[in-house]
Amino acid sequence: MVKQSSEELLLFYQNHLLNDIVPFWDRAVDRDYGGVFTCFNNEGTKLLSKDKYTWSQGRFIWCWSTLYEMMKAGKIHGELDRYAEEAQQAVSFLQQHVLLENGHCAFLLSKEGRKKEPVLGKGYDTSFYADAFVILGFAKYAKVFQEVSLLDWILDLYDSVQRRLERGVFKCEPYPIPEGYQAHGVSMIMLNVTQELSDTLEYLQHPRAEEIQRQSVEYMKKIMDVFCDKEYRMAETLTIQGERDASLLSRHMNPGHTIECMWFVLHTAQKSKQTSYVKKAGEVVKKAFELGWDEEKGGLLRFVDFQGGPPKGEWKDDPHTSLIASTWDYKLWWPHSEALYTTLLFYTLTKEDIYWREYKRVHEYTFHTFPNPNEDIGEWIQIRGRDGKPVEQVVALPVKDPYHILRNLLLIIELLYNQKD
Repeated sequence: MVKQSSEELLLFYQNHLLNDIVPFWDRAVDRDYGGVFTCFNNEGTKLLSKDKYTWSQGRFIWCWSTLYEMMKAGKIHGELDRYAEEAQQAVSFLQQHVLLENGHCAFLLSKEGRKKEPVLGKGYDTSFYADAFVILGFAKYAKVFQEVSLLDWILDLYDSVQRRLERGVFKCEPYPIPEGYQAHGVSMIMLNVTQELSDTLEYLQHPRAEEIQRQSVEYMKKIMDVFCDKEYRMAETLTIQGERDASLLSRHMNPGHTIECMWFVLHTAQKSKQTSYVKKAGEVVKKAFELGWDEEKGGLLRFVDFQGGPPKGEWKDDPHTSLIASTWDYKLWWPHSEALYTTLLFYTLTKEDIYWREYKRVHEYTFHTFPNPNEDIGEWIQIRGRDGKPVEQVVALPVKDPYHILRNLLLIIELLYNQKD
């Protein structure tokens, strides 16, 4: 794959988005109650349930709002009125049904909006990540459609999340944090949340915009100063004291998660003019590829040890340790879609050939491995074994989520549109 012009790449990604990805999700929209159905099998051939995970509904609102925004700007083609209506219907569905009496978001809803327990006996309030993705989706919607009336609702939910995190009293299924540890993912999702929310507040001239932007910078600094070591290795789980102990949980790295996080870091570092973090983020991306790329089979491994190779270390009796050990060599859709955008973004910024080389091999592996060969179905067969063959297994939620593919294709198109020769 030789270096292509921005126009050539732009056309490729526009075609893939509109011909292979969007049609699948157009068919999945619930036009009766609002939102989207996501509980498909890996191949996308069967809808296994019409339950609606809040996590995915918030993400859907972000995607549909962004599609509308880019269609209106002429960067892609589509039916403006329909996407506006479907985004609004999804927002209305969540506003009516998602909040619990304590102001938190229910994790799982029925098709009609009835609150359900994701696991019997664990209640409805099982993960602040559900709240985070609702904030992300609503913030994007409010900005795109200039819905100032939504801001108080969004900020109330955001403040509720912040209080839970400050007290250390929060749940984060499907990846609970064992006692005595802290997780990179908490600061990472809040970095993304504060980015989206502060952008919306700034655009709509809300007085809390600067406050939320400052919080975004603090989340970035925690990620880069606490979870990233001197050799640019990003830990997923550290002790409360900020140390990597001998456990497999603490030693493991998630290369795709690291790569995704670095474009979050880059965006906030650039906006806040924290140039040292821009450079450091680039080194973290390089290290993630060095440790995470499967030189034998191609693609990014799901989990690796921080010193390279399969995860190892002392065993802890918790679900996350078992997950790491049993699925470390999987090749999942989302790290590869994130890596496509991140490498192009850093190449565009720095013009360093290493980022183009990483982009090239990610592109070749991704589009050889993930897109569904059945064009009547479309989308990607998202979950793969080390050899690239499909695996019918749940890896987080029992869903086929539209978010990572759609989000990164939209971000790539935006990036390339601004870089046309």
